[in-house]
Amino acid sequence: MTKRPRRNRKNSVVRSHIRETHLSTDHLIYPLFLLDGNNKKIEIESMPDIFRLSLDNILKEVESCLQLGIRTFVLFPAVEESLKDKTATYSYQKGNFYCAAISSIKKHFPEACIMTDVAMDPYSSDGHDGLVENGQILNDETLPILVKMSVAQAEAGADIIGPSDMMDGRVGAIRNGLDANGFENVAIMSYTAKYASAFYGPFRDALDSAPKSGDKKTYQMDPANKYESLIEAELDYTEGADYLMVKPASLYLDVIHLLKENYQVPIAAYNISGEYSMVKAAALKGWLDYEAAMSEMLLSIKRAGADVILTYFAKDYARLGK
Repeated sequence: MTKRPRRNRKNSVVRSHIRETHLSTDHLIYPLFLLDGNNKKIEIESMPDIFRLSLDNILKEVESCLQLGIRTFVLFPAVEESLKDKTATYSYQKGNFYCAAISSIKKHFPEACIMTDVAMDPYSSDGHDGLVENGQILNDETLPILVKMSVAQAEAGADIIGPSDMMDGRVGAIRNGLDANGFENVAIMSYTAKYASAFYGPFRDALDSAPKSGDKKTYQMDPANKYESLIEAELDYTEGADYLMVKPASLYLDVIHLLKENYQVPIAAYNISGEYSMVKAAALKGWLDYEAAMSEMLLSIKRAGADVILTYFAKDYARLGK
């Protein structure tokens, strides 16, 4: 036998010579759940070791993550029901606690890169990503609300706007709104191929943002469809998206690879709450090695073509020092 692939696997040094995929904290974005108030730290029951935090504790968390090499964070607000209405007016209200938190983080840690979430569901009394009338999710009527939300977040100091709503045309509307208000340098990471997944449950627990009626299948993508993602990608790309995202990540590696092969912009992937909770729960039961399973999952997402990964594993992975 003149060809023996095992020769290149014989020890850790040789294996490192030919390793094709490399993952570091530079590639990770850490999601944080924000509560209004002070001195609040509430563990999310369906996401062990992940917490809803008030701003004072968010600042401590950001500082500890920066020390580990994590430099990018995406914020999600847990909004009181009393602040919600059909048109999500609190989302762009001056001085709302979400925008105030963005400003505070940037003031204390200007080196941190802050990504936001743009969708109506955290602020909507209907719990949907768009405006609801007579049981229908209205597309075009939602866009001006998303633009106002995006501009408010940019004014607060956001580096990257993350429209997660899946309304048609929202990237172009947001890009125009940002540019018209002097925020040409604020980037858009579009949730391009966001699927109607069964694995979002823990996230919705964290924000109490589940739809009050119906589901999200008229705007989120069908899990059965792969090539439809190219239609969404082309629209977001031509409308000005700076990153294209696939969500979920580990269950949609083929879609990540497809977008990577077809677009010359960074590809992001969201390693979602359900994916995190599956691994965490199995590890707590002793059924999986947590560090090994986490590392393998993240590496597979990177190998598929993701340039950046939004993941609840970010801090634990950073502690490994890889």
